[in-house]
Amino acid sequence: MKTTKSTFDEAELELLKEGLKRTYKERFEMATRLYKIQQTMNKASVVHKPFIAK
Repeated sequence: MKTTKSTFDEAELELLKEGLKRTYKERFEMATRLYKIQQTMNKASVVHKPFIAK
C-alpha cells in the first residue's frame, strides 16, 4: 500500500516539474482550457432517457 502512495507522490512531483518547464503562454492556455471544461461541467445536467421507448 505504501508503494502505491509513494508512486503517486513521485508521479505528482514529475508532473509539477514538467509544468515548470512550460512557458507562461502554455500555462495560460492550459488553465483556460481547464476553466472552460469546468464551466461546461457546472452547467451540464444528466438526463436519463430509456433506450427503448414503448
